[in-house]
Amino acid sequence: MQFTTPVTIAPSPWQIEPCERMLFVGSCFADNIGRRFKEEKFRAIVNPFGVMYNPVSVLHTVRRLSDAGQLPFSTDEPGTAVFTLGTNHVYRLIATGEIVDNCQKRPQKLFHEELLTVEQCAEALSEAIRLIRSAFPKTRFLLTVSPIRYRKYGYHGSQLSKATLLLAVDQVVKAFDDQTVAYFPSYEIVNDELRDYRFYQEDMLHPTDQAVSYIYERLSETYFSPATLHFLEQWHPIRKALEHRPFNPQSAEYQQFLRKAKEDYKVLKDKYHFEE
Repeated sequence: MQFTTPVTIAPSPWQIEPCERMLFVGSCFADNIGRRFKEEKFRAIVNPFGVMYNPVSVLHTVRRLSDAGQLPFSTDEPGTAVFTLGTNHVYRLIATGEIVDNCQKRPQKLFHEELLTVEQCAEALSEAIRLIRSAFPKTRFLLTVSPIRYRKYGYHGSQLSKATLLLAVDQVVKAFDDQTVAYFPSYEIVNDELRDYRFYQEDMLHPTDQAVSYIYERLSETYFSPATLHFLEQWHPIRKALEHRPFNPQSAEYQQFLRKAKEDYKVLKDKYHFEE
């Protein structure tokens, strides 16, 4: 008997290599997934200017990094940018007409709330992709929609917002049509495959760590190269050893155990040149 409706994910024409240079920008879901990649020693930057919920704010982050010469990619090797979209709702500062990334607890009367159209969302994402590619043409892109629902919009309004983002992402993927801009179905995995409140936190809106881990697992199955999987097989026991907290840290046995773990760490670091 089949008790779930698994989301089918087509094999990827490109793969993520060990310790690859990566950029994660978007909602708090991007924070959660990006943190997993950093723990696995990918050279990842995650929301350097804070959480960005809408496509225009994602573009703002890319522009700031580009202007500062801080995009994490290299012209000599592939990298991956992951954009995770939460909503099409934006807040425009009335005094300047500028879409802000964070209201910074200023009075609501200073802002006007707007809904980005499918076309506006698609154009912001496309511009972010073009901006990165103009300097780093080997960069690949994963676009995804956060499964987190927005109660403040009402559940119907939240669904309309997600639908707008899904249509925009689909438009962008089709427009580039080069197999290096892809959609990953985080939204569908939570809502269609897991589809159970045990995978949500107490607020019944945010996915649990278990749900995030499952999405990370599905992503790794789709995008990690054999070399990456081999690296992780070596890294996991070292990481577990280094994180171990003994009852008696001064014992000779533990000190020998720790020395061995640190030696293994150095060997792996010298081979793959990952960051601390």
